[in-house]
Amino acid sequence: MTVAFHRLAFRQDGDEWIVGRVDSGDFVAVPEEGVLAIRLLQDGLDVEQVRARLLHETGADLDVADFVGDLAEAGLVAGIGGRPVPSPPPLRPTLPRLRPRHLRWALHPALHLALLVPIGAGAGCLALRPEIFPGWRAAFFTGHGAAVLLTWAAIAWLTTGLHELAHLVTARAAGVPARITLGTRLQFLVAQTDVSGVWPAPRRVRVTVYLSGIAVDLALCGAALTWTFFAGPGPVATWLTLVLTLRLAAQLLVFTRTDLYFLLQDATGCRDLYGDGAAYVRDLLSFRRRTRLATLPPRERRAVRLYAAVQGAGTLACLAFAALVTLPLVVTLLARSIQSLLHAADPAAVAEAIVVLALVLVPDVLWARAWWGRHGPRVRRWTALARAALPRLARPFRSVRR
Repeated sequence: MTVAFHRLAFRQDGDEWIVGRVDSGDFVAVPEEGVLAIRLLQDGLDVEQVRARLLHETGADLDVADFVGDLAEAGLVAGIGGRPVPSPPPLRPTLPRLRPRHLRWALHPALHLALLVPIGAGAGCLALRPEIFPGWRAAFFTGHGAAVLLTWAAIAWLTTGLHELAHLVTARAAGVPARITLGTRLQFLVAQTDVSGVWPAPRRVRVTVYLSGIAVDLALCGAALTWTFFAGPGPVATWLTLVLTLRLAAQLLVFTRTDLYFLLQDATGCRDLYGDGAAYVRDLLSFRRRTRLATLPPRERRAVRLYAAVQGAGTLACLAFAALVTLPLVVTLLARSIQSLLHAADPAAVAEAIVVLALVLVPDVLWARAWWGRHGPRVRRWTALARAALPRLARPFRSVRR
């Protein structure tokens, strides 16, 4: 029985190898014998021949048939015995006409040094005159709340686009078909760039892809501070500084898988720091004696244990903030806007109420849609299980006919 694989990429990672598909972002960690088995299968040997070859050359009696089954479940196998195997389709990239040959410059060290110029200039200006950093009251340049919110939203989405475009460009330069989508991180609506295919790339390339968005944010913020230092405060520089400062601060929320999270995961050598941390927290809450840590390599256990503590505390803090601050604020804004629509006679007040409603409701609708796209199948499964269980639960309480 011969096996056909999709186009695979390989990278040695400690005692194991990262193997997977760049086009779909599906990767697994396999031992040295597993890599040898894959290469022999790619050379045309069948399953039994590969098993015998491994036993003869390495002394390892690998169940190649089960191994191939695991690879098929991971989406790496294209066909077995001449029959196609269902597998995830390639990722549909954003801006597919951008080719790696067009974007090689994005990975050049000269560009990285160039970005340090505005970053260093901004830091130097701020050190010389700390008062150039605008206070948050500077954002309220008018008494019309709609104008403030509209300006904030416009600059926030514009800079978010540049941030994600930096990830897309650097990933595409590395040959990764990155895709920009909307997603959710707890109560936050976020733009995200899927760069899963960068796993087999060298560490310098991976770090460049992870930090490219932050580098662009820092460069823009540094340029805005430098402008304020030499030309005085202006509305654009003020808003850029405030919006980008808030975004850079949000990168510290590593428990929501920010860019710094992926850098942390790479630095600790963990394969799925977020998933392993969440599983460890669930194990602790369910009082299981054998936790997820027992299945992890020793070098990952300490990192997962520390991350799980941050993950649990950070998640609770974010949800508490949403319940105690964000939700009351949103309800207040909605109530005031609806009241203005119903009772205001001034067309300007009505227009302002409509703008506020749109700026509050549209992100919430987009968040709900992104959340359902990610969690909807799981909710439907839970609903189906609940519906199936209800008749059995209600059976003992049914009246008996006589």
